[in-house]
Amino acid sequence: MKVLIIEDEYPAAERLEKLIRKLDPRVEVVAVLESVESARRWFGSGQPVDLIFSDIQLSDGLSFQIFEDFPAHSPIIFTTSYDEYAIKAFRVKSIDYLLKPIKLPELADAIKKYENIKTDFLPDAYARKVESLLDSLEMTKKTYKTRFLVKSGEQLIPVNQEDVAYFYTANEMSCLAAADGRQYLIDYKLEELEVLVDPLSFFRLNRQFIARINAIQKIHTYFNGKLKVELRPQTPQEIVVSREKAPAFKAWLET
Repeated sequence: MKVLIIEDEYPAAERLEKLIRKLDPRVEVVAVLESVESARRWFGSGQPVDLIFSDIQLSDGLSFQIFEDFPAHSPIIFTTSYDEYAIKAFRVKSIDYLLKPIKLPELADAIKKYENIKTDFLPDAYARKVESLLDSLEMTKKTYKTRFLVKSGEQLIPVNQEDVAYFYTANEMSCLAAADGRQYLIDYKLEELEVLVDPLSFFRLNRQFIARINAIQKIHTYFNGKLKVELRPQTPQEIVVSREKAPAFKAWLET
């Protein structure tokens, strides 16, 4: 069986690949793609695969964009960290999905489903099913948080999203930096915040920072294709965008 993985977080992709090989060492992972753009190039080459595992939220957009351009001719198992994200639509359309972190028994069940349907798999019918899913998701577009409840001593204070400069982690705690320089603790992990905020306004720079567009003060070219970012308010630590994320970051800045 030939498998394609579309996942922009290296640890998640590596873990999924290991779990797949643990279930069946004969499986061939033909490629691991990390962005909508790289997936478009790959699908454009016409290479056949038996099964696709695709994260929903990639560094440069949603993976649904890929399948709008290239109708699915192989079964797709979508992966997501957030069970509230369109799960009802997936169930209604009978498209398979896995919640992160992916667990071995759930992965085994998903692959077993694929094994059961592969002999009767009809690409045209499946493509229509995926197209119907995309239409459903288009009708129920995700809304994003407009306010965040933060801690200030014994008080809880609402902060409007336009007053947020960036989110960051420090000493294993999540914090919100307001545009006026004030810092607050917030009860969300960065992985959760990444899907709660509007991707047109916020970008996940690296593992420690999610920044709002207005907080980007300066960008410097860095070695090996990386970028160094200065934020407002200033941060004591150096903020570096990886070479892999740099193209998506530049594209986001021009959105």
